[in-house]
Amino acid sequence: MKLIFVYGTLKRGCINHFRMEGQEFAGDAQTGPGYVLHDVGGYPGMVPDPAARDGVSGEVWSVDAECLAGLDVLEGIAEGLYGRRAVELKEPFAGRHVEAYFFLESVEGRRRLGGAWSE
Repeated sequence: MKLIFVYGTLKRGCINHFRMEGQEFAGDAQTGPGYVLHDVGGYPGMVPDPAARDGVSGEVWSVDAECLAGLDVLEGIAEGLYGRRAVELKEPFAGRHVEAYFFLESVEGRRRLGGAWSE
């Protein structure tokens, strides 16, 4: 099982949440400063941003290997759209190894969403 931080369409009540079926919700979460969301085509992309003070809100899920493989496909890992790596979260997840999907393409010219996204 792996802990994954989700901040967009995979959250509860959102269009791709069905992909989390059978996985365990660990709790609501907030990143530390240094991360921000951009609109990357009708869904958010999280990128590092040293100027971002508020962080990003989302959820942490404990997912199994099968679910993780499906999420990697959805997020376009093989195509280089997103990359999955560790993210720093505030309590109660501080100090725990949690991964998130980071948008890898340029966000230049894309609308900055700040720290929260909803459909």
